[in-house]
Amino acid sequence: MKAGIWFAAGAAAGVYGMVRARRLAEAFTPDGMRDRIGAAFVGARMFREEVARGQAQAEIHLRQRFDGADAGPPQLMNPTTPSREGTR
Repeated sequence: MKAGIWFAAGAAAGVYGMVRARRLAEAFTPDGMRDRIGAAFVGARMFREEVARGQAQAEIHLRQRFDGADAGPPQLMNPTTPSREGTR
């Protein structure tokens, strides 16, 4: 029984190693390199679009937050806070 388990484990390791070696060899063929370079360009384009989308959303958020920012200094959010100006 033990010999069968070890045989199956060795066969599985051999098949796994062959598949990995075949994929590695295919990656360094001209077609494989073309695919990798193409994937890198697609990934860079997707990243650039995501950054641009994030910048646009941040700009919209900042414009909404600071709408009317040139109207003067910001006012306190809680008007019930007592003022310290008259205590001196």
